[in-house]
Amino acid sequence: MTDITLAPIQPDQPSHLMATYGRQAISFVRGRGAYLYTEDGTEYLDALTGIAVCGLGHAHPVIAEAIAEQAATLVHTSNLFEIPWQTAAAQKLAEVSGMEEIFFSNSGAESNEGAIKIARKFGTQQGVRLPKIIVAEQSFHGRTLATLSATGNKKVQDGFAPLLNDFIRVPFGDVHAIQEAALQHPDIVAILIEPIQGEGGINTAPQGFSYLEEVRNICNQHNWLMMLDEIQTGNGRTGKYFAYQHTNIVPDVLTTAKGLGNGFPVGAVMTQGKAVGLLGPGSHGSTYGGTVLGSRVVYTVIDTIQKENAVENAAVVGRYIVDQLRAQLADKNVQVRGFGMMIGIQLPKDCAELVAIARDQHKLIINVTAGSVVRLLPPINMTQAQADDLLEHLVALINNYL
Repeated sequence: MTDITLAPIQPDQPSHLMATYGRQAISFVRGRGAYLYTEDGTEYLDALTGIAVCGLGHAHPVIAEAIAEQAATLVHTSNLFEIPWQTAAAQKLAEVSGMEEIFFSNSGAESNEGAIKIARKFGTQQGVRLPKIIVAEQSFHGRTLATLSATGNKKVQDGFAPLLNDFIRVPFGDVHAIQEAALQHPDIVAILIEPIQGEGGINTAPQGFSYLEEVRNICNQHNWLMMLDEIQTGNGRTGKYFAYQHTNIVPDVLTTAKGLGNGFPVGAVMTQGKAVGLLGPGSHGSTYGGTVLGSRVVYTVIDTIQKENAVENAAVVGRYIVDQLRAQLADKNVQVRGFGMMIGIQLPKDCAELVAIARDQHKLIINVTAGSVVRLLPPINMTQAQADDLLEHLVALINNYL
């Protein structure tokens, strides 16, 4: 390895980074499985995994070996040429997703941009001059201008007007509102929703996953594309490989990222049925989408998830965590919701300060979203012993706060 040691950053040292993140006053230098470590060796249990990214934990040996071997062999050739690892990764992803065509991107936002382009192309072919897409309130689809316009969070949209006006917003889980929108807007061509809203507060529809079945029926009725944003819910996170697999339906367009690369930046937009073939040569592309290195990572991640039965583990251990939280916090005014290793604990008051308390007093990494929801996104291969460690600290944390 190259002998490079980074000098500690001094408090008065100017930073040349754009101030786009409210960073915590801590940094980690290595990770292993469900744990992160600071320079002095202090261990932290990571129940956030880079916001649902490192689903197989940190520095997984199989994935690390694949990255090192491929980086020393061939990293990039461009999509001007056949890329065998990309073909193999697409085959793997098609098998676990049930989709037909796959385009590899670099991020979740790019994947959702691809989905929006597919919807527009579909609408144009249907003779719709200004195609519109239904999206949900409290949603989050990315920070590019199109995905920001689709997002249902005015705070992250502030200052970036004019946004695209091609999106019609309805309450999450409200099928009647979708039907009303259909009557008022004849130029709707698609619906884009998250099966579970992540940034919005681990929100599940009142009717559960049957909501997706109702949406599927509406899309069939009106000849719309059903598009699911599984950037956060995909890759085993909810106890199924993709969250829609809790039902019997299949979307027309599916997007994912985060856990797809276990920390390596990669995403995908997938199509099946009437969405197949809408994008052809010259209509979409990406310099770094599906590189040799990125594709091998995707293949290895999927293969490892399968061999370790990590999806099944997420379902079992995730259910255990939810059941224990409900039992141990039964006397508190909290609501525990979620599936698999995507868990939200709704507190009766804002609780952003719990992030620092958990980190400093319990050596536990968590997140608070939507103001009052403790968000847990542990590794999908977390053991029950690690889950018990998480529960011990988290229950104490919440009990002391309420």
